[in-house]
Amino acid sequence: MDIQLIKQRFGIIGNHNGLNRAIDVALQVAPTDLSVLITGESGVGKETFPQIIHQFSQRKHGQYIAVNCGAIPEGTIDSELFGHEKGSFTGALADRKGYFEVADGGTIFLDEVGELPTPTQARLLRVLESGEFIKVGSSKVQKTNVRIVAATNVNLVQAVQEGKFREDLYYRLNTVPIQVPPLRERNEDIILLFRKFASDCAEKYRMPAVRLEEDARQLLLSYRWPGNVRELKNVTERISVIEEQREITADILRLYLPNVSVEKFPVLVKTEQEQKQFNSEREILYQVLFDMRKDVNELKKLVHEIMSGQIPMTSDVHDLSSVGNLSHVATPTSFSQPIQAPVHTIHSTIQDAEDVEEETLSLEEVEKDMIRKALERHNGRRKNAAADLKISERTLYRKIKEYNLE
Repeated sequence: MDIQLIKQRFGIIGNHNGLNRAIDVALQVAPTDLSVLITGESGVGKETFPQIIHQFSQRKHGQYIAVNCGAIPEGTIDSELFGHEKGSFTGALADRKGYFEVADGGTIFLDEVGELPTPTQARLLRVLESGEFIKVGSSKVQKTNVRIVAATNVNLVQAVQEGKFREDLYYRLNTVPIQVPPLRERNEDIILLFRKFASDCAEKYRMPAVRLEEDARQLLLSYRWPGNVRELKNVTERISVIEEQREITADILRLYLPNVSVEKFPVLVKTEQEQKQFNSEREILYQVLFDMRKDVNELKKLVHEIMSGQIPMTSDVHDLSSVGNLSHVATPTSFSQPIQAPVHTIHSTIQDAEDVEEETLSLEEVEKDMIRKALERHNGRRKNAAADLKISERTLYRKIKEYNLE
């Protein structure tokens, strides 16, 4: 069947190759009874594909039930899916049919399947393998003929590795995978979607549709859309209803893109790779500081030993140059001459050596000290202190609370 007709029927907007591929796979697998796993980020429109699969299958005249697995409490999800017997638990005042019994001969769409508790995963695996289930509180095995289509925005492979999702269930569900691309990969579709949502909103509320200026179009395309199509629809509807001006500029649009406004804060925005490099360099710096302190402590210890007579005064310079990285320090070639030092200086040196303790310099302590000093420099003005530290005010407020610097 023509993909364009499918898009018109189910309200799908866009011409991205990944989107067309997902629709094509859904049409190809629809006549079969194979399980389908739809993956993609939240808000990309995964819920449309189970409807396509159901409507073009031999089960289209049967029940179609969509279940949000993440919205059902763990204590009741088994009852919702498989039903229960009267008296099986507190509040079970009568027998109840579950979705798998009601949808016999039809299709069940399990949205957010990655949120299923482990016991429920075992029950679902049995349905997939043998078409059998048991109601809560019953010992009678029942049969069902249900097509299962599942969807998730969770990385199930990682969930399997972490022991949060059954590996055998994953492979049962993932017989035919369908990947729905995120909106940031569909640049050519973003303007089309904006126009569609603006037109729908204008028709619904009887107002002129908003239009984008060129700078607003560029901003719309450069934004990463973490909420995908759902976020774009929400932004379009807010602009349509709130803004009196129908020509939307970049300055107006920027007010409705919360992540863009972060640029106004005095903070250095780093990519993940740059942040890792920065953290690595900072760790190296602190390691150098630790090594330097260790060298100083060893030098003090050596001076103490010389003063107390544990090391002969004619010790070669290598005794000193062997301490840490201090071999570059200019020192006499030998201690052939007696060292004359005031008694109080000797005692002070010995006391310093005896009292030396290894200090633990943690990143948190250094950070806390830097924040305290910045606040003191600016007389408690947090905005100026945040700019000095090259962090956002929000981050500074959080750090002040975390380190109890109020």
